[in-house]
Amino acid sequence: MVSIKDVAREAGVAISTVSKVLNNYPNVSEATRSKVMDVVDRLGFVPNAVAASLSSKRTGRVALLLKLNLRTQAGDEINMQYIAGAVHRAKELSLDVITVFTSMLEDMTADEVTSYFESQGIKGIIVYGLTKKDSVIHEIIESGAFKMVVIDAPMVNCTTSSVGIDHRQAQIDVAQKTIAENKSKKVLYISGEKIGYVTDERLDGIEELCAEKKIKLSVKCGDFSELKAREITQKFAKRYDCVVCASDLMAIGAMKALIDMDIFRPVCGFDGIILMGYVGKQMNTVKQDFVKISEEALDELSRLMQGEEGRTVTVPHSIVRMEYEDIIV
Repeated sequence: MVSIKDVAREAGVAISTVSKVLNNYPNVSEATRSKVMDVVDRLGFVPNAVAASLSSKRTGRVALLLKLNLRTQAGDEINMQYIAGAVHRAKELSLDVITVFTSMLEDMTADEVTSYFESQGIKGIIVYGLTKKDSVIHEIIESGAFKMVVIDAPMVNCTTSSVGIDHRQAQIDVAQKTIAENKSKKVLYISGEKIGYVTDERLDGIEELCAEKKIKLSVKCGDFSELKAREITQKFAKRYDCVVCASDLMAIGAMKALIDMDIFRPVCGFDGIILMGYVGKQMNTVKQDFVKISEEALDELSRLMQGEEGRTVTVPHSIVRMEYEDIIV
């Protein structure tokens, strides 16, 4: 049986070079690529990944494209729940899954990213954390090269579906509950990153609610940063009687600031991460079932791969007050 070592020796290149050629890496000269592929054809070499796919009973291979948040370890919790849900559903659907992080694709063009995924035998992609600035991913979505599902982004076409909760309504629900419980009249709202799609939807929700209830609203951008939310709260919270945050991390930062300032203001968050239960103060938050969202995304990707067209799928959310007893096992 011909091995990758045999190909490298015959072509006079390193094994790593053969691997790069077989996986369509962009930084390989055309001369080297041609030489290696000539040897591959002449020796009849079949890469392990290809051989595995030929003998597999799986019905397709999909990629989970995730964005790491290096500013905090709390983001890992959400990504791990996404991965857990996807792997569980993929097994039921007889789909192979690989995990790819956006940092691995930095500095690649859309054509290069497409070649990379094609070299991995990818038929469908689920995109987590898509922003307005991810132009390469937007180009791939528009190209229709793969069946795709985007989480929490309004991208729908013939080959792409969108899956997520109703962020506008969820923001209304959690803020309305917190405001009503405390009879608040002046709200400080700490929003997320301006490049995020969910930021716009959540902002629409709080603006709609405050306009309807005739509540004074001030919006400050916290960039989903615990530190920045803490600084905003220290600077502005005394002027308001409620702090509404577009994420749990920012709610934690806001609560820490209020404790340091020794003043009380009701605070609510958004996401339902486990860390909220350790804060020591009960806060209302939107509970997203990230496992369920990822399972729905796999179901939707499977539907697209069977020839159906893209659509928007809305997953239910709930409003909870997280406590330590709720998260310990």
